[in-house]
Amino acid sequence: MTALRFGMIVPSSNTTMETEIPAMLRAREQIAPERFTFHSARMRMQHVDPEQLRAMDDQSVACAEQLADADVDVMAYACLVAIMAHSPGYHRISQERLSKAAGRAPVLTSAGALVEALEHLGAKKISVITPYMKPLTQTVCEYIQAEGVEVQDAVSLEVSDNLAVGRLDPQNLPEIAAKVDTSGVDALVLSACVQMPSLPVVQQIQDSFDIPVVTASIATVWRTLRELGLEPVVPNAGWLLADRG
Repeated sequence: MTALRFGMIVPSSNTTMETEIPAMLRAREQIAPERFTFHSARMRMQHVDPEQLRAMDDQSVACAEQLADADVDVMAYACLVAIMAHSPGYHRISQERLSKAAGRAPVLTSAGALVEALEHLGAKKISVITPYMKPLTQTVCEYIQAEGVEVQDAVSLEVSDNLAVGRLDPQNLPEIAAKVDTSGVDALVLSACVQMPSLPVVQQIQDSFDIPVVTASIATVWRTLRELGLEPVVPNAGWLLADRG
């Protein structure tokens, strides 16, 4: 069959989404017939601070127009914090704005995907790990809480340089996750950031918890597959993408 074209709008300094999303969908290709190609447009951003995030978001519509030129089949705004640092519920506004520029492609956001994934899981209380500085982590938590999900514990790794975030070693996450307070929560958001690598250890950490372990990138793939009308199953990618058949 013809490959489905996956369009991503990413920060210019992001290196992880163009690694983890193809990795998940390539793994899916081993068990499903659909094939994918990947196409990106970039918004300028080097440091994860409110000023650069706002300036970056202003570029998102132009990026959607560029990806529409490639006639992509689906388009993902692959930056969670740019949405969540804006205003509560902004993923809905962003999606509407981008849809007007996206041609025939349905549009989703990583922020909206995470919110929708938590709703799908029935999660009312979660714990979160982020790479952000503490004030920005608080903003993300407040955004999630505005969607009706309580955040019990949040760990901030306090890395503001976005390239440095992409170089964080995911092998450190099992130890970090083990220290998070997950008593009584419904899910653990292992990486509430599309740039913080986590995929190599997601299944390992999932196997050590009896609650769903999700990430922003996993939620993005889950929402993308549902948008395309495809079974949201990817091997070794945690609870949300597990084969329930």
